Amino acid sequence: MRDGVELSANIFLPKAEGKLPVILMRSPYGKGNEKHGDGLFYAARGYVFVSQDCRGKGASQGQWEPFANERNDGRDTHEWVLEQPWCNGSIGTSGGSYVGFTQWISAPNAGEYLKAMFPVVPLVDTYGDGVYTDGALNLALMMGWGSLVSLRPGEQVAMFGWRQQDWIQAYRTLPLGEWDRAIGRKVQYLRDWVAHPHYDEYWAARGVRNHWQDITAPIYAVGAWYDIFARSVFEHINAVRKTSRSQHARRHQHLLMGPWGHGISRDGRVGELDFGKESVINLREIQKKWFDHWLKGEDTGVDQWPAFRIFVMGRNQWRDEQEWPPKRTKYTPYYFHSDGSANTAEGDGKLTTAKPSDPPSDEFVYDPNDPVPTAGGCNLVGCPAGPRDQSEVEKRDDVLVFTTDQLKTELEVTGPVKVVLYAASSAPDTDWTAKLVDVHPDGRAFNLCDGITRARYRDSQSRPSLIQPGKIYRYEIDLWVTSNAFLPGHKVRVEISSSNFPRFDRNLNTGEPLGTGTKMSKATQTIYHDNEHPSHILLPVIP
Repeated sequence: MRDGVELSANIFLPKAEGKLPVILMRSPYGKGNEKHGDGLFYAARGYVFVSQDCRGKGASQGQWEPFANERNDGRDTHEWVLEQPWCNGSIGTSGGSYVGFTQWISAPNAGEYLKAMFPVVPLVDTYGDGVYTDGALNLALMMGWGSLVSLRPGEQVAMFGWRQQDWIQAYRTLPLGEWDRAIGRKVQYLRDWVAHPHYDEYWAARGVRNHWQDITAPIYAVGAWYDIFARSVFEHINAVRKTSRSQHARRHQHLLMGPWGHGISRDGRVGELDFGKESVINLREIQKKWFDHWLKGEDTGVDQWPAFRIFVMGRNQWRDEQEWPPKRTKYTPYYFHSDGSANTAEGDGKLTTAKPSDPPSDEFVYDPNDPVPTAGGCNLVGCPAGPRDQSEVEKRDDVLVFTTDQLKTELEVTGPVKVVLYAASSAPDTDWTAKLVDVHPDGRAFNLCDGITRARYRDSQSRPSLIQPGKIYRYEIDLWVTSNAFLPGHKVRVEISSSNFPRFDRNLNTGEPLGTGTKMSKATQTIYHDNEHPSHILLPVIP
C-alpha cells in the first residue's frame, strides 16, 4: 500500500495462459484458502480471482479499523492488480455486506479499468447506512458487530459464550461512550462512533456520500426487504443513475430486491414466514452473466435486464420496474383515529383514508428502563431479524395501534413509506418510532418495515436542537421501503411508540449529548390526530 503496509491475498489463476480479466474481493472476514468456492468457480471459467484480507485482518499487516482505510487500500490494490502479468486491464469486484462496502468506497474516480461491480446487501455510507438511523444509534448492529470484528485471531473473550439475554444486558451499558466496558476491553473506534453522532468530516472520510457522480462503473446490486441496508441500497443506486458523469454508468445501474434478510434464503423461509420456492434465486449464475458481459464482452442478455427487479411479498411474485419508486405510485394517506385509547391491539385505534375531525389525543409513557423490545425487522446482530409476529409487542401500553378494517380487495404497497406524526413530549428530547404491519386473518401481525426519528434531529441531521416540553411538533418518520400485497381478509396496521431496543439505543429523555448520560427520565408522550394535526401514514399504493 502507499504507506508501505503489505496486504495478503490469495490468487486463483486459470490454466489458460496470457492476460485475463480479474475479479477482486476484499474482505475483513478472511480471504479463505485454496478451496475458496468463488475462487475455484471463476478460475475454471477463465478469470483470475483475487481474494484479499483487509488491513489488520487475517494475514495482512497494519492496524484494523473498520471503514478508515478501505478507500486508499482499495485503490492501491486495483493499481497492483493492473501491474500484474496475468491482468488484461479489466477488473470486476464482488462480495457482500462489508465486502460490498470495500467495492463502493474505492469506486469513485476508479477509471475505465473498473468494468463492473456486484455488491450484495452492501454497506455504502457508514454514517447513514450503518452506524446511525435518523439520529438514533444502531446499537445492536454497531456495538455487536463492531465488538466482534475487533477481536484478534485466536483471542478468547467472554462474549463468545454469551446468550441472547447476556447481549441484551450488555446493550444496557451506560454511558454509551464507554460501551466497550461491557466486553471488558477498550475498542477506540466504538468510542469514536458514539463521539460523532451527526454527519461530519469523520464520516465523510469513511463513505461515498457526495461522490456518486464520480462512479462510472456498471453496478448490479442485490438487496433485501429485511436487510440492514434495505433503504440505502435504493438510495445509492438511484444516486448513481441520476448523477454519474458517465451516461454508460447511468444506464447500467441495477438492483435485485428480494424478501430476505442480510443473506439470501436458500429455502424461501425468512423470519417466521415462508415466501416460497419462487423467492429462491441462483445468485452465482446471475453474477456470472454480469461479469461475462462486462469483462469478457459476451452477449448474456445483460443489456435487456430491468433497472429494478423486486419481489412483491404477499403475492410472492417477482416483477420488473424501470424506475424507483414506480411512476404510477399513488401516495395515499391513511389517518390515525381513536377515542383516546389506542394503546395495545385491543384499544380503539383505527386507520382509515378519512381525514380526522376533532377526536381526543392518545397518550402513553415511555420509560427508557423498560423499552419496547425489538421483534424482527432489518437486523443482523443481537436481535431477531425478518418478519415476526408482533402480538406480544402490541400488548404493551406504550405501543399505540391503529388498524384498518378487513380488506375486501388486494392493496399493494410498494415503495418508500413514511409516517407524519404530530406529537408532544414532557421531555426535552425523545424518540418516535413507527412500524407498518400486515395483520393476517388468523390474527398474527407481521412487520413489514419500520423507522425511528430522534426529536433533536427533526430539522437537521447535522445541527440538533432540543424540543420544548409540551409543545406539539410535526415529525416525519422514515419507515424505509417495502413491497407487499395486503391480501383480501388482511388488515393494515401501524404501531407508534418511542423505542425499539436493542436495535436502536434508548433515548434517555434527558437531553444530554449522546454517549454521556447515565440517568433516565420517563416521558409522557401525546399523539395528536385531529383536523389541525392529521397524523397519518403515507402509503405508496400501486393501482
